[in-house]
Amino acid sequence: MSTPEPPAPAALLRRALSVLTEMAPAAVELGEVFAAAGHELALVGGPVRDAFLGRASEDLDFATSATPDETQRLLARWGDAHWDIGKEFGTIGARRYGPGGRTGSGAGDVVVEVTTYRSDEYDPESRKPVVAFGDTLDGDLSRRDFTVNAMAVRLPDLTFVDPFGGLSDLADGVLRTPIAPERSFDDDPLRMLRAARFAARLGFAVEPATRAAIEAMAPRLAIVSAERVQAELSKLLCADQPRAGLEVLVESGLADQVLPELPALRLEIDEHHRHKDVYEHSLIVLDQAIAQETGADGAVPAPDLVLRLAALLHDIGKPATRRFEPGGGVSFHHHEVVGAKMVAKRLRALKYEKQVVKDVARLVELHLRFHGYGDGAWTDSAVRRYVTDAGPLLERLHRLTRADCTTRNRRKARRLSEAYDDLERRIAELQEKEELDAIRPDLDGTQIMAILGISPGRDVGAAYQHLLALRMEHGPLGEERARAELEAWWEARQA
Repeated sequence: MSTPEPPAPAALLRRALSVLTEMAPAAVELGEVFAAAGHELALVGGPVRDAFLGRASEDLDFATSATPDETQRLLARWGDAHWDIGKEFGTIGARRYGPGGRTGSGAGDVVVEVTTYRSDEYDPESRKPVVAFGDTLDGDLSRRDFTVNAMAVRLPDLTFVDPFGGLSDLADGVLRTPIAPERSFDDDPLRMLRAARFAARLGFAVEPATRAAIEAMAPRLAIVSAERVQAELSKLLCADQPRAGLEVLVESGLADQVLPELPALRLEIDEHHRHKDVYEHSLIVLDQAIAQETGADGAVPAPDLVLRLAALLHDIGKPATRRFEPGGGVSFHHHEVVGAKMVAKRLRALKYEKQVVKDVARLVELHLRFHGYGDGAWTDSAVRRYVTDAGPLLERLHRLTRADCTTRNRRKARRLSEAYDDLERRIAELQEKEELDAIRPDLDGTQIMAILGISPGRDVGAAYQHLLALRMEHGPLGEERARAELEAWWEARQA
């Protein structure tokens, strides 16, 4: 199968013109407002790049020669609402409401951000750029991360500006820095992570000189805050092709700085191939989990960061638990438990939200629970425990477990799929009969205290857990049987 030829720059220009024409009225009008006040205005960055890719951007980014105060005054006149939350960095935002007005759905709204020309100055030891305003569009574009993001369209006359050959790089599918990559990455090391993110989002390759600079300068990421790293990693994982970006991370050495557990999965494979390549397996599981995400109206809307993190990291406990057994076998006993702890530690270090940390770690801990189901029928009690242990993560666990099957043995793969089909069928049947999602003992705490004549305390909790265990084992007992079981348990406890 031959690889399709990338579109020529001329074809990209025609495509961009079509997209820009649709967004032009609002952009051109804004350009006229700034021009009338004696200022330059240009559409820049992502919206320009996406126009060449045939995609319209809902939010429009502009650069201007106007100061932040002047920009704020002009946007207040142009828009229905404006904000200055980024004013210290030279950015002012505004919104013009669509036909529905302030109370409408937001359809037809135009949202813009206008930033004064920049020429950032960086302290080599600081995590944050020192903001310095510039006075030319070319100078502003030179400080952007990659040439494909360093193109602009001057307004209101729609003149295309491309001082660093971004259009050619876009046509070639290449990521290259507008200035020397060593200088660019020294100024802001996070740009190295953006290279991986754009490889994932756009499917572009990192050109050799830029790639070499990343490999040499990866340790510079140490000065970047965990929050900024986490934001880039999350965007990468939620891109259309995260595998491409992850491969850039690992092969360039960036992953050693931000997610060292991932390259650690490249376990040495002995000559007998006694276990699969865990790193490659993890990337395949990620691909297969993404393929099982559903749309916005489904159970696991795409892209789902929790599912993708769990799929990528589900086996990170294997390197620490690998054992070569007598007779030539290899084991990874309890790698799911070890891996859950490792995941929680890494995600906390990356400053992920507590719920994300908790959910990803729980999925990693549970990802092996299904194995063995096909070898012997689970009792209804085991099915109930599977559902209650997964809780609100059940749909994600379904997808992770199915994605974890990467065997090339078609018969084995079919057997595993059929076994999981059967498990999901049994779960559905029990849920219909017993409301598994909200499983509770047959008696609540108030009833327990009344029956036993006791006050709130540890005994009530112990009784509740006893009845919950019976409920899990036998299904609904009914109030009469539950009362008898409770009284028998209490009598034995007092003996």
